Amino acid sequence: MNARLDLLRTVAPGATESEVFRLALQHAMGELGALGGAIHLRGPMSALRLVSAAGLPSALTRSWDIVDQEGPSAPARALHQGSGVWVPLDPGDPFRPGSGLAALPVSSENRRIGALTLLTGDRGEPTPEQWEFLRAVVAWAEERILQAPMPSGPVHTELHGERLRQALKEVSVGSWDWDIRTGDLSWDEAALELYGTRPADFTGRIENWMRIVHPDDLPPTLAAAQRAIRDRTVFEAEYRVRRLDGSYGWTRARGRATYDDRGEALRMIGVGWESNESRSARDALSRALRHMSDGFLSVDEQWRITFANLVAERTLGFSEKELFGRVLWDLPSARRIPGLEEHCREAAAQERPVGFDVRSPDTGLLYHLRLVPGPDGRTLYFTDVTDKRRQDEERRSAELATAERAARIAELTTDLAKASTTQDVVEAVARRVLPPFAATGLLMQVVEGDRLHHVGSVGYPDEFLALLDSSHWGPGDPAWQPIMSGTPLFLSSVEEFAAHAPTRVDTAARSGKQAWAFLPLAASGHTFGVCVVSFDRPRLLTDEERTLLTTISALVAQALERARLYDAEHARSRELQRSLLPQGLPELAACTAAARYLPAGQGMDVGGDWYDIIPLSGGQVALVVGDVMGHGLPEAATMGRLRTAVHTLADLELPPDEIMSHLNDIVAGMNEESYATCLYALYDSTTRTCSIARAGHPPPALVHPDGSVHFPEPAADPPLGAAKPPFETVEITVPEGSLLVLYTDGLVESAKRDIDAGMADLARLLHTTHEDGTDTDLERLCDTLTAGLLPAEQQAADDAAFLVARLHALPEDRMAAWPLPRDPKAAGQARRHVRGQLADWGLDDLVPTTELLVSELVGNVVRHAKGPVRLRLLYGAELICEVFDGSLTMPRIRRASESDEGGRGLQLVTALTERWGVRYTRTGKCIWTEQVLLGPDGHDDGPAPDAQDPMFTPDMFAADLDTLLSEDPGTPADSGGAGSGGADSGGAGSGGASS
Repeated sequence: MNARLDLLRTVAPGATESEVFRLALQHAMGELGALGGAIHLRGPMSALRLVSAAGLPSALTRSWDIVDQEGPSAPARALHQGSGVWVPLDPGDPFRPGSGLAALPVSSENRRIGALTLLTGDRGEPTPEQWEFLRAVVAWAEERILQAPMPSGPVHTELHGERLRQALKEVSVGSWDWDIRTGDLSWDEAALELYGTRPADFTGRIENWMRIVHPDDLPPTLAAAQRAIRDRTVFEAEYRVRRLDGSYGWTRARGRATYDDRGEALRMIGVGWESNESRSARDALSRALRHMSDGFLSVDEQWRITFANLVAERTLGFSEKELFGRVLWDLPSARRIPGLEEHCREAAAQERPVGFDVRSPDTGLLYHLRLVPGPDGRTLYFTDVTDKRRQDEERRSAELATAERAARIAELTTDLAKASTTQDVVEAVARRVLPPFAATGLLMQVVEGDRLHHVGSVGYPDEFLALLDSSHWGPGDPAWQPIMSGTPLFLSSVEEFAAHAPTRVDTAARSGKQAWAFLPLAASGHTFGVCVVSFDRPRLLTDEERTLLTTISALVAQALERARLYDAEHARSRELQRSLLPQGLPELAACTAAARYLPAGQGMDVGGDWYDIIPLSGGQVALVVGDVMGHGLPEAATMGRLRTAVHTLADLELPPDEIMSHLNDIVAGMNEESYATCLYALYDSTTRTCSIARAGHPPPALVHPDGSVHFPEPAADPPLGAAKPPFETVEITVPEGSLLVLYTDGLVESAKRDIDAGMADLARLLHTTHEDGTDTDLERLCDTLTAGLLPAEQQAADDAAFLVARLHALPEDRMAAWPLPRDPKAAGQARRHVRGQLADWGLDDLVPTTELLVSELVGNVVRHAKGPVRLRLLYGAELICEVFDGSLTMPRIRRASESDEGGRGLQLVTALTERWGVRYTRTGKCIWTEQVLLGPDGHDDGPAPDAQDPMFTPDMFAADLDTLLSEDPGTPADSGGAGSGGADSGGAGSGGASS
């Protein structure tokens, strides 16, 4: 930083133009080591007028007093080019011994108005750093010119009409005529005298006038002339001119321009006159000041008193004659005022009017003192403002109190408008009402039957609140009186409480309070409760405070009534939502799971997030999570409808993409504003594959056994209700023991966290819990995810649901599958496979039932379906028997009459199994049955061996069954099928079901 520039920047705004020019020249010359400098400003026509010079003798400045701005001079060239100019000097140049002239343009409001020129010494042309410094100095000068004050003339009274003409008769008025096109200027004798110019020195050019105008007054006067010419208005200006004796006097000028047919200005004709105050005017002013009601002093530059009026004499304790010529600070009364001299000297140094208050130690009166700097000294006005300041303070205090009350009510009204629940209302009142009144307790009670029940409190122990709820209050109790009368009750002390309700003194003592305000709560035309504001010390409220509390209680009552209605509705909504969510998760061999539903923060309506686990056939399980957009009862009801629909569609064992398509149709058929997101994952424990489809929903998180976290991302189809099928399904292989986490966006997204950051946080938490081993407990894992992603202290704007499932594969030794021929022999082969496999698994007790089921299912397939045919047994928590074929035709139960030979096969299957069903596959369909395994070892608790009929053995049953059902003697025993309603000619089944 340059020290000179730093020094210039300390100059306060408001310096006069001449001071700005002087400082700019001095520092520019000092930095460059220049011999001298000058500043020119544009004048009328093509003239540049010298307004400031430093370091140059008068012989040189005289030739530069007026410079042609179209000429070759350095300032003219800088003005014309708009940039810095360096002009070397010839050997015979009058500016020698300088080496050259460096000039920069000066601008104001985007217009070049002049130039700064330096006469350089032996150093020659400025260096780039010096040019940069000069540009900084010019920029500083341009900024300060805009902040310079307008020249202030002597105080005078504006004259109009006849008074102006009369005044002009009493003064010497000169006329002038200026040819705007040529610059010629004509003055009459009075003008010559007015402007201090001898006839012999008058050149008849506008430059003559420019030379006599004070440098500070020339720019605004020229600007006023140009403005009057441009706007075709009257030119009026007041400025100082140099007299013959070298002093300056104030003059006023008034004129108007004339124009040709094209609107070009031709000439300006006007008059000018002296505007210094006359002696009589000054005498009249002196008399007025002498007898004015305020104190008035005038002092010279050395603070010597030159005038004092009567009030000043009385205040200072001396007559005007005694005061005249004495230094103000030598007076005892002035010395006794602390800081008076320092304040006055600081104000004088600023060269601008300053006012401040001082207090007289003798009388205690407060005076406002105003110091105004002038050309020949300073004037001081002082006024007794003791009463005025007291009144102002009282008014300000009253206004402040009124504003604080209004602000307090406005803040309370705003908070109550935002309050949704009863607790919100209590917190708003505690925050906005208790502190201003220095209260320490708040209690809100509502009428419930013949008792008062508290719905919110602050500053009371739980034991006291329990006492209140268990007490029978009645008329005469302080809390009941406002309810019965509708008017507030104020008790300022324990003694006053005891006098009012002697039977309740013990209750008051237990509360720990010593003053109370019982305020009725009334809304919708009835009083339903009381608000108690209490204090821990005796407190007598003023009338204003009581009025304010009564006003506040009306606002609180409206908000509390609204909040209680909301609480009731919200409780019903929550109960409805809880009833629509799963009441528990099923225990499945394919997966172990835990889940959480987290409602939105206080004040938010119920949402439509849900989760589900749906057991399916063949070791499959469906994992579902969804989110109905919006909050409220309609959204919760929509969630219930969608959850029911998902269960129904899942029971049909449709693939995930078809389920999504059906759900999309359901949502689209509700209304145009219903949308929902959903993710459906179908896990097959026999193949360890998981098929995932989603509609506008975040992808699941899959935690592998090594702890790595992966987000399988099928295409993000639009939400349900806006999507267009088909939906994309992604199929992934899931290692044994992997963790699948399904969630709604409320878990990972908020106003402060985008969804990508939330998913990253989820992945980090899942990896951490895997590393420390805490993910083995799924309930604990759910708590960890909740605390990490939705901390209790952070109020959530959206509800969230998530489902955590540990996926398990069915061991290969618990699965068996065989292809079967499509002929009557298939049933016999199926029975032999079942017999052998169940024996290997130790499930001999289930052989008869399973053989019968297999015979029926295979027989139906052989008779009604098409190949290929395949049998599979799954040994898990249940025994599952599956028969696959290539037909899409679904079997159905028929009602058989007494004379029908068939129609009872599927009825037999229904009777022998826990459940059965059919699902489509990629190549056809699968008919499956489930048999429950009972007993501690997973086996059916059949009869004890010694109690079992010795005539009944599995082998005998199989042989007898083949013989019994074989209707054709020529058919081998195992060539046909088994059925409940007799055997057909093919021996393949009963025909009890059709497809």
